[in-house]
Amino acid sequence: MPAHHGPYRGIRSVTGGPKVVVEADGGARGNPGPAGFGAVVRDAGTGEVLAERAEAIGVATNNVAEYRGLLAGLEAAAEVGASAVDVRMDSKLVVEQMSGRWQIKNPGLRPLAAQAATLVRRFDSVTFGWIPRERNKHADGLANAAMDRAAGKPARGPAGAVVTAAEPGAVGPARAAAPVPGAAGLPAGGLDEEARQVAGPDSAARAQAREVAARAAAKGGAARPTWEPRPASTATRLVLLRHGETDFTAQRRYSGRGDVPLSERGRAQVAAAADRIARLVGDTPVTAVVTSPLSRCTATAEAVAATLGGPPVVVEPDLIEVDFGAWEGRTFAEVRERWPAELDRWLASVAVAPPGGESFAAVTKRVRRVVAGLLSTYPGGTVVVVSHVSPVKILLRDALAAGDAFLHRLHLDPAGLSVVDTWPDGNVSVRTVNDTAHLR
Repeated sequence: MPAHHGPYRGIRSVTGGPKVVVEADGGARGNPGPAGFGAVVRDAGTGEVLAERAEAIGVATNNVAEYRGLLAGLEAAAEVGASAVDVRMDSKLVVEQMSGRWQIKNPGLRPLAAQAATLVRRFDSVTFGWIPRERNKHADGLANAAMDRAAGKPARGPAGAVVTAAEPGAVGPARAAAPVPGAAGLPAGGLDEEARQVAGPDSAARAQAREVAARAAAKGGAARPTWEPRPASTATRLVLLRHGETDFTAQRRYSGRGDVPLSERGRAQVAAAADRIARLVGDTPVTAVVTSPLSRCTATAEAVAATLGGPPVVVEPDLIEVDFGAWEGRTFAEVRERWPAELDRWLASVAVAPPGGESFAAVTKRVRRVVAGLLSTYPGGTVVVVSHVSPVKILLRDALAAGDAFLHRLHLDPAGLSVVDTWPDGNVSVRTVNDTAHLR
């Protein structure tokens, strides 16, 4: 990112919105380890909480989680129609990098910083400031509550009371609670979902935020469909590659977060896929190879990058496979025998997770974040995306505007290739699905 001085300034999408304070935090229990983020949006004048965000993001580093908290806070600020944002974080690294004073040396953080820069341009001004952790308790409490919930533990707020945070990605007010010192001494709200549902009428500040957000939503809309062929040269092209075969693939086992390496057959499939991609892109340079953090994907990505002449390999935690929980490593037959009712419920609804695992609805949220980030970071470029069955299926489902049944009807082979083009006006063309000609 280029260096700059002072606050970001750009064209906002809404006029007349409030000035807000965004407090954001993220952390990992281990580095990397199970991670989560929290973000709070406050009215800058009154300190009233206008929105909260909290989510567990799987295995990631502290810095990735902190950037994800920043992104969530900026998105929430945009949704309440803010015109000016004062970001306050206890991450010196994120504050200094977003202020342009420190270089972003870690390639895994560059796409996140680029996403943040894109969001910043939606406001009249955004400033970044560091605060001590003691003054960021509300966001820190949200992050820890999200990680606790993901681990199956009672979620606890800053004061140690058991709480329930908002649904991941939700925007809404928090209940009144005993004040917790926040940035600049602003009071911090609690996290009780039940209390949020019975909250009283909106205050003037919150009513204004909702009105502005509604006006912004009314101006939006899906891209206008077209039958006319579009030039591929103006699109952002995503070349989707499922990793090569592993022993679990051959044994028909559920393979989610377990770090199962490529088999010998899988490595041969990857080599063939890399050659196929090289022929597919021809003289068009590949901007980046973006990959899940699991080794079966990173090994695939590195082989592809080497064949393509060395484009950067960027690890994206949100591309990790769905968490199969208790089913991890089990054969399909074992799961059908031991968990028949749970399996039926899982197959019937994307909102249902395997025991101790993750739902497809949760995976959808992170896959959509990835796609939005790729389109904003690499506009007009060609990007190879290396991931797993579930994220690739979800991306293709969304690209085709298909229903959830698509996820169980589409077959994706190891090292199968799919291609999706997206134009600046939002139109999408799915060029290829599960191409395996290179494996025959």
